[in-house]
Amino acid sequence: MSNRGRRIVLWRHGQTAWNLERRFQGTTDIELTDTGVAQARRAARLLASLKPDAIIASDLKRAAATAAELATLTGLDITHDASLRETYAGAWQGLTHDEIVAAYGDQYAAWKRGESVRRGGGELETEVADRAAPVVLAHADKLTDNGTLVVVSHGGTIRTTIGRLLGLESQHWEGLGGLSNCCWSVLGEGARGWRLMEHNAGTLPEPVLGDDD
Repeated sequence: MSNRGRRIVLWRHGQTAWNLERRFQGTTDIELTDTGVAQARRAARLLASLKPDAIIASDLKRAAATAAELATLTGLDITHDASLRETYAGAWQGLTHDEIVAAYGDQYAAWKRGESVRRGGGELETEVADRAAPVVLAHADKLTDNGTLVVVSHGGTIRTTIGRLLGLESQHWEGLGGLSNCCWSVLGEGARGWRLMEHNAGTLPEPVLGDDD
């Protein structure tokens, strides 16, 4: 890969009611809370200062509404893509963290150990990366030299995409840590490929609520 100085900003959506309840959203289409909208507006002002060249987003309401705040400030169109949705987690979706641990404790523990697990009978993390990372790379390839792409997505999808773009083995992706609502990570283009420049940036430290959603 040539070093063209491009950047990818991966931005997690704002807060939802299910985040506060630590309820696994997955592909369930949950809207932002009023706080989530305010978070998106604040973050959009900061991200607009990066002068992004393109915005792509998950088509789920919480990500689309977050992306809309940046589009309003920048005048950019948003390309929505279902490939950027959160991990489908089958029977886990709609359950709280405590309910998941109680009903699927062994499965949850195996996932946290980095094993390949279909949480709730849903997608593997590698399958999420298989659908999301190529979309991100395809749009990054369209950037001019030193261009910036903003990707508005979900905690789990962002983590797996970063892991894939950095060339990390999937069992190490959990080591990247979660993103707080409306925080972002930045990948920069180096001589050897993409590298992580910032992670969970955007605010003073806040709890990571419902990371995989």
